[in-house]
Amino acid sequence: MQRGLPMLEPVRHERADAARNRATILAAAEALVAEHGAQCVTMDQVARAASVGKGTLFRHFGDRCGLMRALLDERERSFQEGFIRGPAPLGPGAPPRERLIAFGERMLEHIEIQGDLLAAAEGPPGERLRHSVYAAYRAHVIVLLTESAYAADIGYLADVLLGALTAELVLFQRRELAIPSDQLKASWAGLIVSLLGSD
Repeated sequence: MQRGLPMLEPVRHERADAARNRATILAAAEALVAEHGAQCVTMDQVARAASVGKGTLFRHFGDRCGLMRALLDERERSFQEGFIRGPAPLGPGAPPRERLIAFGERMLEHIEIQGDLLAAAEGPPGERLRHSVYAAYRAHVIVLLTESAYAADIGYLADVLLGALTAELVLFQRRELAIPSDQLKASWAGLIVSLLGSD
């Protein structure tokens, strides 16, 4: 039996009424994020839009970061499925260098689509790095670096490479520095080739 993927939010087994409340809250939050952007949505706004008390909101999600993480779950599940079991080059079956390039390109696309939501879900400094989703990304990158026979501190390099793929940095590059998405992908590919060589 295959183990579940590390999600942003744990799978919950709830009573029917609690599950309905959760679905209502998530639908309201999704609509507010689509209308105003993730950075501008408050817990008060979500509680009002979902017609629930703030206590209900905090019981379900813990805090604002938890709510934003819950909104990301389905997309995160699809992304992880892609690099663990999907078709090459993102998934198994391609050389490690090609897979690492594909991973970075898909991360950049992931941020392009939902960067504000990812940034809002990152939480206080260091929290993102301690999360199981970061651990899944890190483990994947370490495996690819190991398979490529990279001969240095692989754990350190994995963290450095993932640092280039944070929502905060990519959004800054896209919005403030006006770097086109295709240029970021090409730069990522160039970085990987410079580290691991070309075929």
